[in-house]
Amino acid sequence: MTDRTPPPVHLHIGDATLATGSAAAYDHVDPATGTVNAQIPMADAADVDRAAIAAHEAFDSWRRTTPQERRALLHRLADLIDANADEFGRRAALDNGTPAQAAAAGVAAAAEWTRYYAGWADKLTGEVQGDPLSEGEFAYSLAQPYGVIGIIITWNGPLISLSMKIPAAVAAGNTVVVKPSEMTPFAPELFAELVKEAGFPPGVINILPGTAEAGAQLVTHDLVKKVSFTGGPVTAAKILQACAPSMKPAVLELGGKSANIVFDDADPAAVCPHAAMMSVGLLTGQGCAFPTRLLVQESIYDQIVEGVAAVARTIVTGDPFDVDTVSGPVVNEAAADRIMGVIERAKNDGARLVCGGHRVDRPGFFIEPTVFADVDPGSELAQNEVFGPVLAITKFRTEAEAIEIANSTEYGLSGYIQTADLKRATRVAAELETGEVLINGAANLAARRPFGGIGLSGTGKEGARAGIEEFLQVKSVAMGL
Repeated sequence: MTDRTPPPVHLHIGDATLATGSAAAYDHVDPATGTVNAQIPMADAADVDRAAIAAHEAFDSWRRTTPQERRALLHRLADLIDANADEFGRRAALDNGTPAQAAAAGVAAAAEWTRYYAGWADKLTGEVQGDPLSEGEFAYSLAQPYGVIGIIITWNGPLISLSMKIPAAVAAGNTVVVKPSEMTPFAPELFAELVKEAGFPPGVINILPGTAEAGAQLVTHDLVKKVSFTGGPVTAAKILQACAPSMKPAVLELGGKSANIVFDDADPAAVCPHAAMMSVGLLTGQGCAFPTRLLVQESIYDQIVEGVAAVARTIVTGDPFDVDTVSGPVVNEAAADRIMGVIERAKNDGARLVCGGHRVDRPGFFIEPTVFADVDPGSELAQNEVFGPVLAITKFRTEAEAIEIANSTEYGLSGYIQTADLKRATRVAAELETGEVLINGAANLAARRPFGGIGLSGTGKEGARAGIEEFLQVKSVAMGL
């Protein structure tokens, strides 16, 4: 996989494929080289208005499309995602420097999420309430689509983010207008092409990168009936403020500072690779649900610190097109500067640097996998999301102390537990203030499980039945007998 030629990007609005938007083009920088490699057409508020109208016009016929047809279209889309796995991997490297190894897993997950919600399309039902004989009425509920859904995704995993949102929304009978990040336009472009190849009617799925003004227009547009957003809490707060006047609902999948609790009966041979790869290896630490705080019981603390550092030192950081690369660049120069600032402040705060801590001496935005030990639970490093290859390790003595430390942040997305004692695992899982808990290496982002956080990690769910219910409104109907 050596073709580094960026594909052209378009605005996909209704049945139109537009090579230019109404806003000035965006210079896309290859994070592996630090140089501009493409100009991305950008939508402004006027383009979003066109897309919202196209989605609104498509909604009435789409909601009346049989669930079986919606299911078939989504299955065709999933097959096309699988068939284009290599090209999605190439585009992931061009988009944000995701290595081929990680991109392959992401493509498989995207196809699985699409198939999962294809299966829900013909299984959405209402309920009959009460007893007509005793209550004198026949009552039932209807689960109905909202209409146009506004979707805004971030840059760290555009394909999986699209697949976590769009299939559920359209399976439920909604139409969508999607604004991907201008920093990662290439995978969304291919997704939009495959939507058309699969046979979705024009206007059902509209995809257009755009400016901040375009995002604001999407959130506030009168024809957009609900918003689904993946990103950070600062932007999410602005979205909530914009939705408030019309009481427009929103699903917010935000950041995290997830704790990985390692008890002294856990297997270090399993714990150390998992802890290192899931924090400073995979996606270069640029994932909201990653366990970036490692809490270790004191009797095995030194052993785990050294084991995790040993794994981190073996992580190959380099060209995302190299098949041996595990960790690619961070997304841009601003991110690299921000992450290095966190690292320098952590050193000054008294955390012990075990490995890494420097920029890699090559073009692009590469940072060494970095591990800190003896991290104060109240420090900046332990409290704030870094979104880069930096792991904070903290010692604890008792189960109660581990729970207290794990729950000490404003985030509440994921929690991780490593122990041979399953009674303790379930007991601690019940105490963690998070949207999900993963025990002994269970993988996150399974389509069959609800995913979403509390606190600064957001509100609402993606995945499982809860994920499609986010895109349905329940109407009660009753008739007197």
